[in-house]
Amino acid sequence: MGYRIAVLPGDGIGPEVMEAAKTVLQAVGRKYEIGFDYEEGLIGGAALDARDTPLPQETLELCRRSDAVLLGSVGGPKWDTLPPEKRPERGGLLALRKQLNLFANLRPVRVYPEIAHLSPLNSRRIESGVDLLTVRELSGGIYFGEPKQKENDYGLDTMYYRKDTIHRVAEVAFEAARGRRKKLTSVDKANVLYSSLLWREVVEEMAGDYPDVELTHMYVDNAAMQLILNPAQFDVILTGNLFGDILSDESAALPGSLGVLPSASLGDTVHLFEPAGGSAPDIAGLGKANPVAQILSAAMMCEYGLQLPEAAGAIRAAVEKSFRAGVYTADMLSATDTQPAGTGEVAQAVAEYISTI
Repeated sequence: MGYRIAVLPGDGIGPEVMEAAKTVLQAVGRKYEIGFDYEEGLIGGAALDARDTPLPQETLELCRRSDAVLLGSVGGPKWDTLPPEKRPERGGLLALRKQLNLFANLRPVRVYPEIAHLSPLNSRRIESGVDLLTVRELSGGIYFGEPKQKENDYGLDTMYYRKDTIHRVAEVAFEAARGRRKKLTSVDKANVLYSSLLWREVVEEMAGDYPDVELTHMYVDNAAMQLILNPAQFDVILTGNLFGDILSDESAALPGSLGVLPSASLGDTVHLFEPAGGSAPDIAGLGKANPVAQILSAAMMCEYGLQLPEAAGAIRAAVEKSFRAGVYTADMLSATDTQPAGTGEVAQAVAEYISTI
């Protein structure tokens, strides 16, 4: 089997953690006789420096003709003073999501027992296990609603949703819940927002097609509180673009390290996979970057983008083995640990464990 993968290393630590992910994918390829054909493209600050645009046309074309897109983090202080449309995040990442018609963002969060000491929550709140998935609508809502306008004395953003937009992302969430613990929490603000009223109506209508999934509704302010008070109650969270942006970042704090959090953005034809954290330019090139999020993003690529569940499972199991063996980068060390592992050491350990799965 062979697959064409568009590799967009991005900025900061992006290139080095991308190399780590490719090391792990090479081990998976050997184990399961899978061929990965990589072609690199520029995006974000790297593209701005080389092409004066955060999303070159050739990068977009590369993504469209690939089986999946593996992306590193973009952005950094170097480009923060540029106009919004030229910044790596808006002109690069958001523009790519729009051009590829990416409509559902999946952010899994798990508090691994081996690194539970990193969590900012006390053990009582996480002892029953935290393993949740946020499914965020990605193509609509206030980020893309028109009109948008900024004048000297006011700013305007428009938030609206269409029924079909809600339906397609809710379908992803219901199916995800069906494959997990069969619990779905739909988060909205239906007591205030008309767009949330429609959201709740559509999700409620769809629930009849999924009698095996337990559906509950929750206002976003309560959901934000419950993620801290009792995060283990959640299985799959379904919500809109703005609320999902905030809640998924809040839930990302639960494991105590952004370096272990992958994400997937699903589209009509091609899907994109990237770590949840930033580009960390302050440690770029020092071999200190945690590659686990990028490695687990490669696992999500195997599962959702290439339909290779065995390969995805092997990567995740190998990552867990590396945790049990204490192979951590500096951001995951506790006071009792001594020597951190480097980016390449983590990648090599995970790759070696894959052969034992």
